[in-house]
Amino acid sequence: MITKEKVLELLHSTETYRVERTTSTGDMDKFQEAICAFSNDLPNSRNKGYLILGAYDNGTLSGLKVDDALLKKIAAIRSDGNILPLPVMSVERFEFDDGDLLVAEVSPSLVPPVRYRGRTFIRIGPRRDIATEAEERILFERRTSYMASFDATPCFGATIDNIDVDYIRAKYLPQVIDADVLASDNRDIKEQLSSIHLFDIEHDCPTNAAIILFGNDPQYFLHGCYVQYVHFAGKDRGSDIVNERQIKGSLCKMLPQLEDFVRNAVVTARPVSISMLREKTLLNYPDLALRELLMNACMHRDYQSNMPIRLYQYDDRIEILNAGGLYGEARPENFPTVNDYRNPIVAEAMRGLKYVNMFNRGIQRVKKLLKENGNPEPVFTVDKITAFEVTIRPSLSLNLVTKKEKMTKSATKLTETVNDIISFCSIPRSMTEIMEHIGLKHRYNVKHKYIDPLIDSGVLMMTIPDKPNSRNQKYIRTLT
Repeated sequence: MITKEKVLELLHSTETYRVERTTSTGDMDKFQEAICAFSNDLPNSRNKGYLILGAYDNGTLSGLKVDDALLKKIAAIRSDGNILPLPVMSVERFEFDDGDLLVAEVSPSLVPPVRYRGRTFIRIGPRRDIATEAEERILFERRTSYMASFDATPCFGATIDNIDVDYIRAKYLPQVIDADVLASDNRDIKEQLSSIHLFDIEHDCPTNAAIILFGNDPQYFLHGCYVQYVHFAGKDRGSDIVNERQIKGSLCKMLPQLEDFVRNAVVTARPVSISMLREKTLLNYPDLALRELLMNACMHRDYQSNMPIRLYQYDDRIEILNAGGLYGEARPENFPTVNDYRNPIVAEAMRGLKYVNMFNRGIQRVKKLLKENGNPEPVFTVDKITAFEVTIRPSLSLNLVTKKEKMTKSATKLTETVNDIISFCSIPRSMTEIMEHIGLKHRYNVKHKYIDPLIDSGVLMMTIPDKPNSRNQKYIRTLT
């Protein structure tokens, strides 16, 4: 709280951008505009601003008597909802021989721009004004810089023993720091990790990024930090479950497991003849496309959520769902052209570990890989606030091969049945006998699909040709 001595100093201060003096007690618009301007702190001085009631511009007192009603009226500015976000301020009364002063002390906001009734007020020296578009952008960029991402914040309760320091020293640091620099760095490991945002010196604990990337047991601190795979034997979640697995661990350990699992358990390959001497391998899903989508899910997910990354496989599709919708500058109308990073430290580490490149070309690469494999276009659901979902479907080429195989099997079965009928009719056979022999029960279908075509082609003949529908009719082959 400001002291009486400090108030006397401010009365004659030349730092006019920090101080506004007035003799008015009733101009609430003026007071709220001043508090809004102090909150925005356009010069970025990080110093508090002071609205002083009861003083002239030259610093002399006006003889004001500050009563409780005036004190309450000025204090109410903080929470009356006209200034948003709510300002951080305190109000104090100071008594002097020549009169009282009411001082409102306003702290710079950590979430600028601050607006009074929808307008952003700033101070330019001794003058108060409405911010231009360029000045508002400066304040907005400052707000972004003030707000640390979740992965940069300390993981309270964790210690240096909760992360794999040996792996970091042996595998990670050599990939992200020049060898000469690393060799000459004699700092403590905590200080080294702090320089790359993996340790918080002030709170003596790893950051959330360190736990996510290199934690010995990240699920202990971040419960949803794993991938849940479920293979359903159907087209919805009500189907029986064929396979289920949870892939857990820090990203440095989990990502290699995830790559192997997708390649060996999700992707299926089958050779298909394309000529007499050549075969082509068809995949249900290209493993590189699935890898890209899963790496993006691990990089962009909201790690504050308890929901795991979901990799759900159905007969007709794969769905990948992760917590956290589009972030920052990325919006449904500009996706996937514009990208932003919810977890910049995790993203940078994954780039250092060669899992992503951060060139904002992952979606285009996925589409290209799917097209080359014969898969339909992926469907991205980006209008959800709290989740991001992508759906991909199996290769159409594989579906065509399957249909062709079915047609081939059907033709083979037809040929076998026809030859069986011809062989069986070496002696006269009734329709009932033929149906029982080939195991079919529908008389009309047997007659029109098999018997009539064989008679028309001269392979079979009727024993009573003058009476085709006779109940004594039998059939015999013409060839011996």
